[in-house]
Amino acid sequence: MDAQSRGRAEEIDPADQWVLNPRTGNYELRLDRSAAQQQPSVAAPRRPSSTRTGAPGAPKAPKAPSPAVPGPRRGDGPPGRRGGRPRKGGGGGGRRKKVLVVTGGTLAFLLVAGSVGAYLYYDHLNSNLNVTDVGDAGTGGFKKDQPINILVIGTDKRSGAGNEGYGDAESVGHADTTILFHVAKDRSNATALSIPRDLITNIPACPTKQPDGSTKTIPGQKGTRFNVSLGQEGRDPGCTMRTVKEITGVTVDNFMMVDFNAVKVLSTAVGGVPVCLAKPVDDKDSKLKLDAGEHRLQGEQALAFVRTRHSFGNHGDLDRIKTQQQFLGSMMREMKSKETLTSPKKFFSLAEAATKSLTVDSGIGSIDKLTNLAGELKDIDLKNITFTTLPVLDNPAEPEGKKATVVVDQRVADPLLKMIQADVSLTEVEKKEQAAKDAADAEAKSKADALLQGNRAPAGEVRVDVYNGGGPGGAASTTVTWLQNSKGVNKSSNRGNAPAKLDATQLEYGPNQADQARALADLMGLPATALKMGSADAGPKTPMKLTLGADFKGAGVSLTAPQKAPEDIQRVEADKAICAK
Repeated sequence: MDAQSRGRAEEIDPADQWVLNPRTGNYELRLDRSAAQQQPSVAAPRRPSSTRTGAPGAPKAPKAPSPAVPGPRRGDGPPGRRGGRPRKGGGGGGRRKKVLVVTGGTLAFLLVAGSVGAYLYYDHLNSNLNVTDVGDAGTGGFKKDQPINILVIGTDKRSGAGNEGYGDAESVGHADTTILFHVAKDRSNATALSIPRDLITNIPACPTKQPDGSTKTIPGQKGTRFNVSLGQEGRDPGCTMRTVKEITGVTVDNFMMVDFNAVKVLSTAVGGVPVCLAKPVDDKDSKLKLDAGEHRLQGEQALAFVRTRHSFGNHGDLDRIKTQQQFLGSMMREMKSKETLTSPKKFFSLAEAATKSLTVDSGIGSIDKLTNLAGELKDIDLKNITFTTLPVLDNPAEPEGKKATVVVDQRVADPLLKMIQADVSLTEVEKKEQAAKDAADAEAKSKADALLQGNRAPAGEVRVDVYNGGGPGGAASTTVTWLQNSKGVNKSSNRGNAPAKLDATQLEYGPNQADQARALADLMGLPATALKMGSADAGPKTPMKLTLGADFKGAGVSLTAPQKAPEDIQRVEADKAICAK
C-alpha cells in the first residue's frame, strides 16, 4: 500500500507525481486522478491541516474532471521510476486540476542571485513567499522592453532552526551580502555587481511601511557602513534599494532577500554545489574544514564556505565576496546541468526550498510574476553573465594597520558604473552573437549616430536653457557656470528645477539647431541617446532645452559610457570554474 492510500500524502516521492505526455514529450505534474485512464495517484501540495482535503472539519471538495492528457505507455515514466505502470491505491480525486509542463531553464540564480530562468512554479508556492511593500523605492516592476535591475540581499539575521551560532546575536538583519543584478535590454547578457558591506557611504532618508499601514520616514545618515542600510533604525529593503541607487546611479526595479537558510536548503535541494580549493582550510569561526581539491558542498558546509572570511586571499570581506561569486557561479552551472534539468524530484525540492527562503517586493510578489521574470531571463548563456565587485579603496580616514572599511575608487568605478547605466555588457560576447545583435540594431544605431554627425556650431553660438530634472542639488547652476567659464557657451541660462524628473539627461532641439546640439553633446559628453530632435525648426533666438537627469553626476563628467570594461576591475564569468585560494 502506498503512502497516499495510508493517509500520508506528504510522504509521496515528488518524482512519482510526474507522467509523460507522449504528444509533447514533456513530463507533466498530475495533481488529480483520471478514473478512465487510471493514472498514478498523486498528492496535492501540502497545506495547513485546517484546509487540507481530508483534514478534520474540512469540507470535501468535489471531484475534478479527468485531465485531457494521455496516460503513460508501459515503460514510460518520470526519471527515478521503474517503468510507467501506475501504483495501486486511490485518494487523488477531489483536487482541482493542476498541470505543470517542465521546460529547460535553471532555478538557482533567480532565487538566490538574480536568475537565468526556470518554470517550476505552483500556485500553492505563493503562500511560501514573504512580500514587503517598499513603496516607490523601485520602479514597481521590471518592463519587458527595458533593462532589468534586481537587488539581491543576503542578510545576517539568525532566524531559522540551526542558525543560532551564526552572525551577530543581536542583529536585526543587515545587508551582509548585496548584489545588483543587471540584465541587458536585449536579454543577451547580465552583470552581477557585488557591493561591499563595509563600504562607507551616505544612506538617504527612507519612507518605510509600518505594521499598522502608516508610513514612517527614517532620517538619512552620512558617512556610515553600507550594511546598515537594512535593519538599523527599522530600515527595510527599500532603504537598501535607495542607497544602491545613490551609489551606482542605477534605479532598482525589484529586490529579493534571503537569510542563512537559503544557502543551506538550496545547496541541499540541488544535491550539492561543486567547489574547488587551492589549499586546505580550517576556519574555526565559520567552522569550514576541508582538504585542498574538489568538494561537493551542501547544507552547513555550503553556508560555512560562503561565510568564511579567514580562509582565502587577505582574509577580508573583499575576498569573501570573490568566494561567494565563485559559489553562485557553480550553483548556476549545477542548475543548468542535465542531472538537474531532467529530475522532477530536484525541481520540486528546489521550488519549495527557494520560495520558503525568499522575501520579495510586491512588484514580484507572486509565483506568476516570478514566472514572468524567469521567462525574461531563461535564455541568457552563462558565459555572458559577469560577476564583478564595485571598485573600492581602503578608507583613507582610518589609520594604517587598522583599516576596516572602504570607499569607492571613483577612477575605476565611474567607467564601470557608466557601462551598467548605459546597458553595455562586460562580457566579451562571441563575434557571431555580436554580429547578429548588431544587424538587429543597425537601423536604430544608424539613426542615433546620425544625430552626432555633421557640422558643429562654435561654442559662442550655442543657446541652451539648463534645467535640473534629477541631478545633484544645484546641478543646473554649476553646469551653466562651467559652460560659460570653461567652455565659452555664454548663451546658456539656468532655469532651475524641471517640471518633472528624468532618469536620463535629455537635450531637446529643433532640426535647424542640429549643429548646436552636436557641439553641446561633444562639450558635455552626451550620448546619442540623450539627443531628442523636435519636428519643427526653432526661432532664431530660441534656446535648446537641456534637462539634467538622474544619471548626471556633475559638470564636466561625461555621460558617454565606455565600450570596454576597465582592465583592473575584478571579474569572472559564470561559466568558469575557479579554485578558491
